[in-house]
Amino acid sequence: MISFSCRLARSRFVLDAAFSFPGGCTALFGPSGSGKSTIARLIAGIDRPDRGRIAVGDHVLVDTAAGIREPVHRRRIGLVFQDGQLLPHLSVRQNLAYGRYFAPREASAADFDEIVELLGIGHLLGARPSTLSGGERQRVAIGRALLAAPRLLIMDEPLAALDIARKHEILPFVERLRDTVGLPIIYVSHAVDEVARIANRVVRLAEGRVVAEGPPEEVFAAHMPTTPADRFEAVSFLSAAVLRESPEFAVSILAHPAGEIVVPALLGGDRGEVRVAIQATNVSLAVERPHGLSVRTILKGRIRRIVEGSGASAAVTVELAGGDSIAAYVTRHAVADLSLGEGCEVYALVKAVSIDERGVGRFDSVKHSKVRSE
Repeated sequence: MISFSCRLARSRFVLDAAFSFPGGCTALFGPSGSGKSTIARLIAGIDRPDRGRIAVGDHVLVDTAAGIREPVHRRRIGLVFQDGQLLPHLSVRQNLAYGRYFAPREASAADFDEIVELLGIGHLLGARPSTLSGGERQRVAIGRALLAAPRLLIMDEPLAALDIARKHEILPFVERLRDTVGLPIIYVSHAVDEVARIANRVVRLAEGRVVAEGPPEEVFAAHMPTTPADRFEAVSFLSAAVLRESPEFAVSILAHPAGEIVVPALLGGDRGEVRVAIQATNVSLAVERPHGLSVRTILKGRIRRIVEGSGASAAVTVELAGGDSIAAYVTRHAVADLSLGEGCEVYALVKAVSIDERGVGRFDSVKHSKVRSE
């Protein structure tokens, strides 16, 4: 269990936040200036809270009331930043060995070869950081952090400096890390697609405070937006199995109880069940099953809830066969024109190209490997 409860006041910003999570990958999500990185720095010991308590399991890192503030070098917090921060004069192998240097003697050391294989960096061991791509540098930085035998891994906007191609390159490795290492991870990000794919819990922040906490499907559920931009952060998560691929069209077809879901990527037939993130603004509704459309994903369901705002929008939640729900933002005009109401049978329509393949995540029950540090 990781628990955090701290207050830190600065001239233009006040952080007053509390949350806890049992393990797995928890995302700190929110806009720039919401306090995400400040929390990471407090946990790592880079900053000091005015008051509060931070603990990883039974190990107390900070307790201002009890006068406890463990030094940074004894906290065993692995940090991965945007740029990797590798030592430029050392090879990849030497950078990794540098991480092992900080592992305490009493900790069970992670296996070097297993970490290298996990992150797919064996062919890079003799290279210098200046010759690596952004994604490769981040994988080496993750390896260095793991070899230091941390109690907790913090990834602070690790993909923010990467282009889309490099994000595609590194996300599967972060997924693999989450599923196999068994190390609690705090993932700092303001990108919905990353959080949707990586996290099994989300702490949403705004202006230094926790405004929502829970599973991604609850935190990102559709609601009446307080600002126009808020509607783009409402996301539904559907679980489906890879049914088949069509390499000639570069798409994968997923089997869901409510219908087939077409994803604009080749996911691999061995991926089993995946989680698909669909933005509410990319969902349309029909009262009859449509024909002759370019839309490939047509999911049958029943309206569970309609929330109308004072403006043009209405947030509609549709319960699908199989238990999943999908949200749609439509106009209040459409609700009236189609006579939509709670209990109505409808079809949720999603254009394949509107599904961000970066948000298609694999969540399985892979057993934790011996990489985990105690």
